[in-house]
Amino acid sequence: MSEHAEQCALIEWADLMVATGKYPQLEWLHAIPNGGHRNKITAGKMKAEGVKAGVLDLHLPVPVGGCPGLWVEMKYGRNKLTETQQRWAAGMRRLGHRVEVCYSAGEAMETIISYLEGTE
Repeated sequence: MSEHAEQCALIEWADLMVATGKYPQLEWLHAIPNGGHRNKITAGKMKAEGVKAGVLDLHLPVPVGGCPGLWVEMKYGRNKLTETQQRWAAGMRRLGHRVEVCYSAGEAMETIISYLEGTE
């Protein structure tokens, strides 16, 4: 598998959870299009539109138990957070958000379920 495949599997699961009514809050789970290679013109346009380096892969802006939302960074293999991702994660934690790094769709599913059910 790859990080892309794991994230696609997670989103497929989230869509299923919304469709079945099990976790309707997952309707608001969305990806942040930060990664990938782009030509300079597209990169410039995206930066002008507000795309920022370090923003994590997925955001669930659903408050649970006083926490304003969940951020998930998908990684694969031995990949680690970049310095800019570490800065973003630390900032979100200071603002009260839950931030997790997940290495598989299964791990991300467990993280999301524990967040939505208020367990850790």
